Amino acid sequence: MFKPDTCCTLVPYFEIREGQLDAFKALGPKFVARTQTEAGCLHYAFSFNGNTAHCREGYEDAQAVLAHLDNVGALLGEALKIAKIVRLEVHGPAAELDKLRTPLASLEPQYFALEPGIRRV
Repeated sequence: MFKPDTCCTLVPYFEIREGQLDAFKALGPKFVARTQTEAGCLHYAFSFNGNTAHCREGYEDAQAVLAHLDNVGALLGEALKIAKIVRLEVHGPAAELDKLRTPLASLEPQYFALEPGIRRV
């Protein structure tokens, strides 16, 4: 018997203001350090393409996503002074996504529900 898939992935893209790339990159290790205390964080990393940053992040479930956002809220506030989120996707099982719709509404994400039966176990 397989464990139910509850994994949720956040896919934010940040557009960094001109001249602020180094400042944004300096926040990266602080974000990573914060995730070290998050039991539900499966992976977390930043990648860059010019002045666009992507945070690659995955969590055990919706509750872990919310715990993460609470944990990094102050740092995210700092990042949003020098960058803006230009796209945010949330991927996961429909039942988990439903738990995130109200708390994430102000971020206006796009939701992608996993199709049952189409996954590798």
